[in-house]
Amino acid sequence: MSHGHYKPMLARPSSKPFSDDDWIFEIKWDGFRAIAYVNEGLSLRSRNGKELRHDFPELGELRGLTRNVVLDGEIVIMKGGRADFGALLERGKADSPVRVEVQARRSPALYVVFDILEKNGAPLLKLPLMERKKILRDSVRDGEHVLVSDFIDGKGEAYFEAALKKGLEGIMAKRKDSAYEPAIRSGDWLKIKKLRSCDCTIFGYTKGTGTRRDAFGALILGLYNGGGRAFYVGKVGTGFSRETLQTLMVEFGKIATALAPFEVDIGEEITWLKPRLVCEVAYQAVTKDVRLRLPQFRGLRPDKRPSECTMDQIVTRELSDYLSKRDFSATEEPRGGGKRGAGRTFVVQEHHARRLHYDIRLEKDGVLKSWAVPKGMPESTAEKRLAVETEDHPLEYADFAGTIPEGQYGAGIVKIWDRGTYDAKAWEGDKIEFTLNGQRLRGRYVLVKLKRNVRKGDGNWLLLKGRE
Repeated sequence: MSHGHYKPMLARPSSKPFSDDDWIFEIKWDGFRAIAYVNEGLSLRSRNGKELRHDFPELGELRGLTRNVVLDGEIVIMKGGRADFGALLERGKADSPVRVEVQARRSPALYVVFDILEKNGAPLLKLPLMERKKILRDSVRDGEHVLVSDFIDGKGEAYFEAALKKGLEGIMAKRKDSAYEPAIRSGDWLKIKKLRSCDCTIFGYTKGTGTRRDAFGALILGLYNGGGRAFYVGKVGTGFSRETLQTLMVEFGKIATALAPFEVDIGEEITWLKPRLVCEVAYQAVTKDVRLRLPQFRGLRPDKRPSECTMDQIVTRELSDYLSKRDFSATEEPRGGGKRGAGRTFVVQEHHARRLHYDIRLEKDGVLKSWAVPKGMPESTAEKRLAVETEDHPLEYADFAGTIPEGQYGAGIVKIWDRGTYDAKAWEGDKIEFTLNGQRLRGRYVLVKLKRNVRKGDGNWLLLKGRE
C-alpha cells in the first residue's frame, strides 16, 4: 500500500557542466514528469496531481513489468531519436477514448523511469540515490513503452557535449548519496541545459498587471521569412529589470501604431508597435507550430536591424518559408522534423487548388525540393512544361494526401499521383537531370532553369522528358 501521493523532487539549474566522481549524470528528458503507482491497478500522476493513465493507455504495460512500487519518471514521445514535446502536447488534446487510441498508435509514449520511491509498501526516500538505483534496476524490466534510465558515472562534461551533439536539451546531475526530497528544489539534483537564443523584432506588448500595472506584461515577438513577411513566434514576459521596463515603455510611446503586422489570438489586448526595436531572447526549444518555448528576455540589440531578425535563426533555412506560410492548428500538413530520408525519394502530387496543377518533389539535403507544374508531367520528348519553383517541403510531405482547408495557403485537395525513387545524373544551379523509378513515371527527365531576363521570372523552369 502506497504512503499517499508524492510530489516529485525538483532540480536547481546549473550554469555549466562539470565532472565529479561523487555525482552521476543522466539525460534530461523533455516530457511530462509523472509519478507511477503500480500495484493491483495503475495510477500516473502529473506534477500538479492530474491523472494521466487515461491519456496514455499504452503505459498500462507497466503492470506487467513491475508490481507494488512507486516510481518517478518522465513521459516522452520519441521522434527521430529525440523527445518531441510538441507531439506530447498533441496527445494531451485528444478528447475521446477513440481519439486517444488513434493518437497512441500514431505517436506512442515512452515512460522513462529514473527513481523508485517505494517497494512493497516500504518508503525508500531516505536511502542514498545509488541504493535506490540498484533497487530500481532489480524491480522494473524494460518494455516496449517503459525504459529504465541509464546513467554515467562522474564524467559530466563529456556526457553534456555528447547529449548536445545528439540534439538533446541537456543533462541531469545527481549526487550519489542524495536522499529523495519530495517537492524540494534541491542542490543535490542539478539540471544543466544549453539555452539557445535569437534576435527578435518587438511588434507589440500586452498590458501589465500587479506590480507591472504601469508597464507591460509581455512583449509580442516576430521574425521575418525570406520574403520580408513578419510572423508571430511567441511572447516573452520574464527577464526584465525595473529599469528596463521603464526604458522600454518610454520607447514604446514613440512607435505605437494601429496597424497589426500579423494575426494572433492570445486572449489579451495588444498594443502594436512599429518594427523598430530588436531584442535578444533565450529559449529552450522551438515548438512544432514555430513558437519559442520558455523564452527569456536578455536585452535590447541596438546593433541589429529588424529586417535581420529572420526565421532561419530558429528553423532550418530550407524550411523557414514552408513553416511561416502555414497555420498548423488549421491544416493537417506535416510540420516536419521527425523523418530521416533515404536521399532518393520523389513524389508527384495532384493538387486541386484554385487551379488544378501537379507538384513534383525531389528529396535533396534533407528536404523535398519542389516545383508546381500547371499542365502536368510531360509524356513525350516533344512536350515542354513550365515548372514553377516553390518553397522546400519537409520529407513527411511525400506521404501527405488530404484537404488543405479554405483560407489556408494552397487550399484544396491533395492526392498522391505517383511516387518512388529517383537517380540524379546531374544537379547544378540551372539544370537537373534525373531518372524516375515510379509506378506511373519511369525514365529520364530534365529541369532547366529559365534565365533571369525571361519575363516569367527567375523562379521558373522548364520540365522536359529526356530521350532514353
